[in-house]
Amino acid sequence: MRLSIMARGEPAGFVLPLLLFGGFRAIIDELHAELARQGHPDLRPAHGFAMQAIGRSGTTATELGRRLGVSKQAAGKTVARLESLGYVERIDDPADARRKRIRLSERGSDVLARSAVIFERLRRRWAATLGEERLRDLESALRQMQPHAHFPLDSGSWFGA
Repeated sequence: MRLSIMARGEPAGFVLPLLLFGGFRAIIDELHAELARQGHPDLRPAHGFAMQAIGRSGTTATELGRRLGVSKQAAGKTVARLESLGYVERIDDPADARRKRIRLSERGSDVLARSAVIFERLRRRWAATLGEERLRDLESALRQMQPHAHFPLDSGSWFGA
């Protein structure tokens, strides 16, 4: 059965989130294809959210879980995978010898820097296709509709992953 995307001559309400998600997927899929070409074939979108949540100053597994909206155990599994790939490392917490901190490794910082360059290139391509003014209008409109003062990093858990 096919769903009609038009209702009374207008796109059905569910089309907008699908278009937004489709645009997001297009950008993220292109990012990961380029990262794979640059030597990062095992990196997944969830890893990017985790590395952003770890941040430049590092964090604990408990705090990472909170930032990602997952349990400490789930965060620990993600950290274990990122550690096995060489993107993060565990270090002693100077404030509490019983605790470990997670921080980005040199490889992790490098992949985030590469991602920033690739995102800029992808944005320029969107601007070339849509026109800079239309793209800025789109970005402005999306900022206006964004209910958070920050960008939530808990997308994986929000999707139910």
